[in-house]
Amino acid sequence: MQFGAISKRHYLDVGLIGFLIIFYTVGTTGILLPRSREWFLDLSFLNLLLSFGVILVARRSKHLFFLGFLLLCFSVGMCAEWIGTKTGRLFGDYAYGENLGPKLWGVPWVIGLNWGILVVTAASLVAKLRLSALLSAVLGAALMTLMDFFMEPVAITSDYWSWHTAKIPIYNYVCWFGVSMPLHYLYYRFELIESNKVFDFLFCILILFFLVLNIV
Repeated sequence: MQFGAISKRHYLDVGLIGFLIIFYTVGTTGILLPRSREWFLDLSFLNLLLSFGVILVARRSKHLFFLGFLLLCFSVGMCAEWIGTKTGRLFGDYAYGENLGPKLWGVPWVIGLNWGILVVTAASLVAKLRLSALLSAVLGAALMTLMDFFMEPVAITSDYWSWHTAKIPIYNYVCWFGVSMPLHYLYYRFELIESNKVFDFLFCILILFFLVLNIV
């Protein structure tokens, strides 16, 4: 019985990873080809929706506390982005474009999902090191900030968001670290952290996705 459960889990993980490979390969190719670029960029919100769905399916320990934490990430992320876009006191002086779908308070609501995706996937990588709550939070926030570093140039050229300054401010990365670190700390302290190969793969393929789009 236990072997059967392990086998089902293994096949599910392999299937989800295979789906991510196909999905992100098609998406990257579509964005790189001039004829299909705009069409794929218009569907960018679908990227985040499906990635969020993969997290829900891949999570081994399914309970309401995890869903509550994702809701917390969504709320914190949306509030932080709203403060940023309306006042510039978080992240800097920027505004969202039109390629991330419907907006709430001027912020695409899939951005709230993105905060949850990045916290959970970055934390999965950190979990393998078996660090303290504080060190895990620091390293998890650092990984998320690294992700944003690769994401920013692509976001600007893809009309996800734009900066009202000539350069991306260092303050943006400071805020990314500052907002994400408490979320990572709570994720660890609530004992929700899970080392998950699908989460690991999703974080890595996101990094690769933005690296390729930055280089090509």
